[in-house]
Amino acid sequence: MSEQNTAIQEERRALDAVRTMLGLGGLIALVIGILILVNPIKSGAIMMQILAVATALYMVGSGAVYLGSAIFSKSMKGWPRTGHAVLGLLYVIAGVILFSNLTATAVFLAVFLSVLIGFMWVFEAIVAFTTIKGSGNKVLTVVYAIISLIAGLVLIITPLVSAVTLWLLIGISMIVLGVFQIIRAFGAK
Repeated sequence: MSEQNTAIQEERRALDAVRTMLGLGGLIALVIGILILVNPIKSGAIMMQILAVATALYMVGSGAVYLGSAIFSKSMKGWPRTGHAVLGLLYVIAGVILFSNLTATAVFLAVFLSVLIGFMWVFEAIVAFTTIKGSGNKVLTVVYAIISLIAGLVLIITPLVSAVTLWLLIGISMIVLGVFQIIRAFGAK
């Protein structure tokens, strides 16, 4: 076989691998999106539980590292050692508290993320309003700022309902993107 044929076969194998990954990724996104839309409350609760466990594990792990460095460090003395020990204990205590009621932690994280996104959108609206003078399209900038302000305030005022709405939008997005990804996988040349 010539070098050119070998290169062509390697290119085809690489393309087949890319197509397989595109198709598989699209299929996974499509299935997750459908699961989200079929039961948004349960799927959102499961996702927030996973996030709560990950956060609690992070807290305990960070606490263990700080405590370990305070206990086993040979060069650390005085306040740095005490600070590391106190910080380690606080992290471990926070992790244990999070683990003690994962459902409350999950609800808190959902509310916190919704409110955080809401404040970011309100701030984004303020920034957009301040750029109207230099904007190429003043009307579009004003419309964007107003929508961002309203959406941000809605997230802040009704964080749980907003969290469910955002979760539904993620599900819809995953379905749409998954379908397009699958189409791309079959259309790749």
